[in-house]
Amino acid sequence: MVATQRLFEAALRREVRVAWASTSSVYGNAEAYPTPEDTPPKPISPYGVTKLSCEFLARAYTESVGLDQVAFRYFTVYGPRQRPDMAFTRIARALIDGTPFRVFGTGEQSRDVTYVADAVSATVAAMDRGSSGAVYNVGGGSETTLNEVIAIFERQSGATLDRREEPVATGDVRRTAADISRARTELGWSPQTSLEEGLQRQLEWAKQVSPAS
Repeated sequence: MVATQRLFEAALRREVRVAWASTSSVYGNAEAYPTPEDTPPKPISPYGVTKLSCEFLARAYTESVGLDQVAFRYFTVYGPRQRPDMAFTRIARALIDGTPFRVFGTGEQSRDVTYVADAVSATVAAMDRGSSGAVYNVGGGSETTLNEVIAIFERQSGATLDRREEPVATGDVRRTAADISRARTELGWSPQTSLEEGLQRQLEWAKQVSPAS
């Protein structure tokens, strides 16, 4: 929160636009799916709460002192160079290395997943054409369950995942699905990468960086 405030202050001094990352986690277990931006936010994780606090801070700066900023509620961004602690990277590496992967819950929880290049193109479009103070959902249009992602990775890798079942993680929402109508209309943006294609690219990257390769 303090770091975000410092960023906003710096942008004000230099009179530049800030395009910054919020998250779909602000919705919590949303009232409707796909979820539009005007849905009342009800985060159920500390991460979602902190991001929502940053949204309120950004709005205050825009309305009180004219900060030019746009925010993005990214929905599960994945792809090459994803953080090593994130699920898709851990699944790919577990398949390559033959190590166990912990599945929290049944694996039927679903997410709207967004390939990293599509997230980048949305960000660039908003820098150029977004309305100051606006919030945009950025989703890939590929709502899928964890079990479905695992099945695709297994088919692409030719390996079987060593699953270890665990209880549902605290603060984990049941489902996410992005209504991206605002981004389509105002930014002229839409995702271009299919789930199969995106996962294949992530798997190939994981093979290149895996110690077992």
